[in-house]
Amino acid sequence: MAGYTVRRLLHMVVVLLGASLLLFTCLFVAPGDPLAAIEGENRALDPSTRAALVDRYRLDEPLPRQYVHYVSRLVRADLGESYRQRRSVNEVLREKAGTTGRLAVAALVCQFLLGVGAGVVAAVTRRRFVDVLIVVATSVAIGLPVFVIGLGLQQVFAQRLGWLPLQGHGAGARSIVLPAVTLGLGYAALVARLTRTTLGEALRADYIRTATAKGLSWRAVVTRHGLRTSLIPVIAYLGIAFGGLLGGAAVVETIFNWDGLGRALVTAVVAQDNPVVMGVVVYGVAAFVLVNLVVDLVSAALDPRIRLDG
Repeated sequence: MAGYTVRRLLHMVVVLLGASLLLFTCLFVAPGDPLAAIEGENRALDPSTRAALVDRYRLDEPLPRQYVHYVSRLVRADLGESYRQRRSVNEVLREKAGTTGRLAVAALVCQFLLGVGAGVVAAVTRRRFVDVLIVVATSVAIGLPVFVIGLGLQQVFAQRLGWLPLQGHGAGARSIVLPAVTLGLGYAALVARLTRTTLGEALRADYIRTATAKGLSWRAVVTRHGLRTSLIPVIAYLGIAFGGLLGGAAVVETIFNWDGLGRALVTAVVAQDNPVVMGVVVYGVAAFVLVNLVVDLVSAALDPRIRLDG
């Protein structure tokens, strides 16, 4: 298990460096002036000030030297300085990361509980009315865009029923319900379909018939034997879906007026504040690969064959 963990950690470092290089190259070759974020506030920079800023941010250096300098700071957990806000990107992320982190974790819990619960019900009632209803509902949820789901939930549960806050994240736990469901509902539908398929196959396996012949109750057979093996691909998918949650947070945070990393990223892209763009994306990639590392370790604990194959 230790060797498997070390291999996954090395893989995580490679992914992080590759993502940072790709994004750094895209920002370097993108049209526009990186100092436009500063000039947007001051209208125009005099030549001496512009020259000083170009030298300060190493904007006159070729891409390889800029990237080596960026990685050298990244190793020290220094993400640079925001052009627009003229303060550390680390400070910006510390202010926003907690809000987005709570939203992503809540959405992940939502999609696991809703998805696995609906998938189990569909698998044990296969080809019956409840199963058909769940399949139709998940198909609709998968096809709906995130902003449509968010606006619909706002209309029903906030404006008409008044059960939950319309926007903002200052109303305690109630304020996170609608954003979390909006962000996680489409993925919960996919988890339900995956659970239905994997658990349905497991319930037709020989070892399930053996467990039933031993006199175990149907609930025990499903939960102790069928669900444990069928959850391995579901857990792996949840790790992949976490990256989608971070990406979808930009739309959800805009709809629900959440002041998190998603809104910070949108603002930075519009303002061409490249250090903040790099910082948010690198932070997101790091969170994504860490979650997938945890998923891989959990999957390896559930199925030792994964450690041998990895």
